[in-house]
Amino acid sequence: MCGIAGRVESGGRPADGELVRRMTDVLAHRGPDGEGHYENGPCALGHRRLSIIDLAAGAQPMGNEDGSVQVVFNGELYNFAELRAELALAGHTFRTRCDTEVLVHGYEQWGEALPERLRGMFAYALWDATARRLVLARDRLGIKPLYYAEVLGGLAFASEVKALLADARLERRVDDAAIDLYLSLRYVPAPRTAFAGVRKLPPAHVAVFENGKLSLRRYWKLHRPPVTEGDGNADPAWEDALADDALRRTREVVESHLMSDVPVGVFLSGGLDSTTVAALMVDAAQPGGVRSFAVGYRDEDGGSELGNARRAARALGTRHREVVVTGEQFERAMDEVTWHLDEPVADAACIPLLVLARRAREDVVVVLSGEGADEVLGGYPIYRKMLALERLRAVAGGLIDRAKPLAARLSAISPKAAKYAAWAGLPLQQRYRGVSVAFSDGERARLGFGSSVRALELAAELYAETEGLAPLERMLDFDQRVWLPDDLLVKADKMTMAASLELRVPLLDHRFVEWGAALPERLKIRRGVGKYLLRRAMRHRLPADVVNTGKRGFTVPVGKWLRIDLHAQLRDELTGAKSYARERCGLAGVTRLLDEHRASGGRTEELWALWTLERWHRRFVKAGDLSPAGDRAKPGSRLSAGDLSPAGDPAKPGSPPPPGSAVPALAIE
Repeated sequence: MCGIAGRVESGGRPADGELVRRMTDVLAHRGPDGEGHYENGPCALGHRRLSIIDLAAGAQPMGNEDGSVQVVFNGELYNFAELRAELALAGHTFRTRCDTEVLVHGYEQWGEALPERLRGMFAYALWDATARRLVLARDRLGIKPLYYAEVLGGLAFASEVKALLADARLERRVDDAAIDLYLSLRYVPAPRTAFAGVRKLPPAHVAVFENGKLSLRRYWKLHRPPVTEGDGNADPAWEDALADDALRRTREVVESHLMSDVPVGVFLSGGLDSTTVAALMVDAAQPGGVRSFAVGYRDEDGGSELGNARRAARALGTRHREVVVTGEQFERAMDEVTWHLDEPVADAACIPLLVLARRAREDVVVVLSGEGADEVLGGYPIYRKMLALERLRAVAGGLIDRAKPLAARLSAISPKAAKYAAWAGLPLQQRYRGVSVAFSDGERARLGFGSSVRALELAAELYAETEGLAPLERMLDFDQRVWLPDDLLVKADKMTMAASLELRVPLLDHRFVEWGAALPERLKIRRGVGKYLLRRAMRHRLPADVVNTGKRGFTVPVGKWLRIDLHAQLRDELTGAKSYARERCGLAGVTRLLDEHRASGGRTEELWALWTLERWHRRFVKAGDLSPAGDRAKPGSRLSAGDLSPAGDPAKPGSPPPPGSAVPALAIE
């Protein structure tokens, strides 16, 4: 796991190697074990390394024998041994045991078709000096991030936006369309970012920059069954055989993700997904046993699932560690999390995940998690609610449509009831826009910033590709292409990399995802329970309370904290005279949300989205009034190119604080 950056000039201009060095300095937290640079003619590449495989010989940038092909790579290739053997038979010579070298010779052999051959998580940049061509590629599910910007005819790329901002020529302008999408979705979907001049390379895409022109190609698309099957009685023997196959496939992807020359652990919530991964790691007989890590909260804060994780760890025999986060620690970490995320991502789990990653990094360098199973096998409760609404609309559509005005009247009384009333009156493609949203259309109208037209347009574009599929498959496709890469996976990457920790997600191996997509709906959701086949596959390996219990995860009691512990500070920041939230939503609207939440709750998503946006705007746009130790520029001035550290210290751009210094937490046996 690493950080990559670079720039290619057009028009015969030489590359600015010093600029690329500043870019890679900003990425130091992603690769504390070493750095490397390449500079030749119009191209400059930079790399920060976190050593995982071939610790002695895996330095990057890495080139072929004559230096005409150079690559910088972030990720892991789980099939590199097979590819290496195939390439060796074709006559290529390898000098290292590192998976990166497969990219160099793989490009020589297969050209731009290389990504289709890869199995793993990856974002890489490859410079072909002979053709004067830069090739960027990102893995199929978007596990690893890659950003780019076109400035003065050249193209710059990096693992994180803040590295691109090291170039003072890149104007820091807010993308208003992106913020509009954020207010609907709570994150900014690809290819946009919150910055007008910066784009994300979408998952499963290759970008080629040649002769001053950029072209993109999508190289992978998931195929799903055209129709769903009913919930009739299935043959138990047939289901047993499928469950055995599911266990075999799950075991294979977990074991493939254990390759490492450094210690490996697991994030454990005590739910089905993470406990499955942990159990199969135990079965693989890891040297020294399996280390597991969990995060939770004080009993008085509620929402903690440490007891579930502890029971699962005890049943599996893992070497278990826990961290506890308080509301005070939560708020204190917000500024650092804002810096690491680059963009507003209103997922409160980012903060406990950073705490957890810092604790895990004390013992291991790599961790596995159960991320992705819900999006592959239909695990979220929201799917079942949406399917129930589909059935209701099928039998009572006319009555529901006549009740649409009820949603607006309910909004001030019960936001939750208003949400369901509004949903009932909409077809799936307008109703479902991901597992979680920030502001509903009704709330947007009350705040005066209109309907979510851009979010609807995005949904319409994606749903058009799944026309004719079963409703569940359409929702899963939406989440795998938008919610997963632009919320869950960006959170997972940025928070673990902030701690110089590599996170692997075996249940998002693309072969596992393809297998899951081909399963009929009744093997995903059965009698109101999601991930049915995985539960059946693990019923003899996991404790019954894990297999039979619904969705668990790293929950956060942020609603309670925003009502009590953090309410005064939240109110001060969102209603201040220079507040960006106040500018977007108006003082009356923000005050109403605060008052409603203080009185009875129910506005957690909206307020957390606004607070996240406020902190991002202050840090990256205003860059002048964050904290006494922060930026020293005047409020409203642009972010200076050298001021990109978590604490805003221009003397050491990119230097992360010592692990645990920003977010102290209690570690227990």
